Order: sequence, then C-alpha cells, then structure tokens
Amino acid sequence: MQNIDLICVGKLNAKYFAEGVAEYQKRLAGFANFRIIELPEEKIEEKNASETLVQRALEKEGKAILASLRKGEALAALCVEGKQISSEELAALLAQRAGSGAGDIAFVIGSSHGLSDQVKRAAAWRISLGRITLPHQLARLVLTEQLYRACTINSGMKYHK
Repeated sequence: MQNIDLICVGKLNAKYFAEGVAEYQKRLAGFANFRIIELPEEKIEEKNASETLVQRALEKEGKAILASLRKGEALAALCVEGKQISSEELAALLAQRAGSGAGDIAFVIGSSHGLSDQVKRAAAWRISLGRITLPHQLARLVLTEQLYRACTINSGMKYHK
C-alpha cells in the first residue's frame, strides 16, 4: 500500500476543520498508509517581522520538514507559485508514483509565511490549490479531501463526478 504523508507546519485550532480532516483521513485509510505530520510554526512577532527574521524562521521550519520525510519519499510542495492541477491530474500523479515502485509521496503545507527555498528546491512538484488565498487550516482540509478524491478516481469509485 502506498505511503502518503501530509506534512503541515502549525496545528488545527478549529474543531470543524479537525473533524473534516479526520473524516477524510479515516476514508483514506482504505487506499493508502496516510499520516499527518504536524510541525511547530516558528514564532515571529508580526509587528517586528523583518525579512531576515521571516527567512530564519522559514529555514528552521524547512529543516524540520525535510527531516520528517521518509527515505526515498518524493515531495510535493503546496505554494502560491505552484502549478494548478485538476483532481484527475492529482490522481494520475498518485498512480504514477504507486506504479513506479517508488510509491511514497509527501505533500507539505508551510506556515503562514510559506515555505523555505530549500523545501521548494527539494520538491519534485510545486502545486497550487488555486489563485485564491486559503487559510492553512482550510488548505489542509481541501488537500485531504482532494487526496481522497484522487484515490477514489484511481479505484474507479463514483465519488468523483
């Protein structure tokens, strides 16, 4: 069974987001070894957030993200400059990874300041959920649902219309 990881910087604070993510996490268990890895967000005083402080925080978060990858796991970074893909394209990406024998893939959602350049460089794919800005908690719910949708597409289920 394919390993799919979702690496997130920051925690889910709202109960309704946590419940939604938990529901799709439960559904994904039938298709993949799915786990969510929550990493702490580096604290930055927003009032005094110089570009240098932000970059230092992103570098620390980036090291933690890269250290949490399984050996041989491919990385897909969710970022604003990423390519917008359809549900079918996401399904094809998962199927291609599973069929290649490598299989394991991790998706990463960075902190409110984004992702470090080192994480973006390490990523095999840069993906965008669209041109709109989503709060990180909502992005986690949307991505978890889309991973479930991709798995149902690949298995021929009627979930995707």
